[in-house]
Amino acid sequence: MQPNSNAPSSKPSDGVLFVGIDLGTSHSAISASNGVRTAVDSIVAYPRDVISKKALGKDKLFGADAWRHKHSCEVYRPMEKGAVKYRDLDTALNRDADKTKQAVRDLLEHVVKQAKPRPDDLIYGVIGAPAQASIHSQKMLIEAARGIVDCVMICSEPFAVAYGLQFLEDTLVIDIGAGTTDLCRMHGSLPAPEDQRTVSAAGDAVDRKLFELLKDACPGASFTVNMLKQIKEKHAALSRVDEPVKVTLPVKGVPTEFDITGALKAAVESIVPEIVEGLHDLIADYDPEFQAAMRNNVLLAGGGSQITGLDKAIEAKLNQLGGGKVTKVGEPIYAGANGALHLAQDMPAEFWEQLIAEEAAIN
Repeated sequence: MQPNSNAPSSKPSDGVLFVGIDLGTSHSAISASNGVRTAVDSIVAYPRDVISKKALGKDKLFGADAWRHKHSCEVYRPMEKGAVKYRDLDTALNRDADKTKQAVRDLLEHVVKQAKPRPDDLIYGVIGAPAQASIHSQKMLIEAARGIVDCVMICSEPFAVAYGLQFLEDTLVIDIGAGTTDLCRMHGSLPAPEDQRTVSAAGDAVDRKLFELLKDACPGASFTVNMLKQIKEKHAALSRVDEPVKVTLPVKGVPTEFDITGALKAAVESIVPEIVEGLHDLIADYDPEFQAAMRNNVLLAGGGSQITGLDKAIEAKLNQLGGGKVTKVGEPIYAGANGALHLAQDMPAEFWEQLIAEEAAIN
């Protein structure tokens, strides 16, 4: 975990708002000790020129509002991960490095404001980061948080999920986000680097695969990655991937119906082998006495866990390698933020003070 060097010297008994934050590639969520809980699409937009600024009446837009005005704004998906940039498929997204860094800070500030802190509150937060996020990436998050929160720690996203649900022993956590999937082996203590894996098989990979498959399945149709993302999320929530899925896409401006059942199923299944390979690695080098318990206690979390049938597909692949039992979390959007909040509240004053002292000594 990484502390914030600008943190106060101790944790007060009152006058502090604890927050747990999950800054995701697709969605960002916050859970606060005042009972506020909310989520927003991880999209930030800035008016393109003086005309768009006047028309919008704002300097920056977030979430669905940002995407709705993408043609008059520079749009950023600041938490994007993975080697393939979205602008390769959808030129509406800008990837300027310096502005993306600013967009991370603006997104974090917007998310924290949604928790409705009082003007005199000190804000203590835990932010979930990818399981194998580099020290550099963690420090960037801490830098982004300066001036927004008074004291911040960074923890592993899958650890936050497991902590919040009290799955702390003999558990494998799969946290499927948009940009990456984080895997974590829980054994009753803080996971070490060797207990974690981060793979690129995630929601964005499904969208990219679906984009490629629909070029053949829907000849002549026009579509963007964002349209396919919305299609995936809608049908993941409302139907089974083995039932007919029909969508309407424009062909030379004419709405045309297509059956994308096979393409959607293939796109979803495309991420399963890499996820299961990572799980198998975590099982294989674990204490053999406890391997059976761990493979039968797999927790599936993250926004991607809502894809209907994905849990069964992972379970079926695990069965080819000795078996396994996969359970989906009940609140995938908030599981990480809830766990981060519990962690923030459970940390004793001495622990916060120790982190602050260590950071001060480094500097």
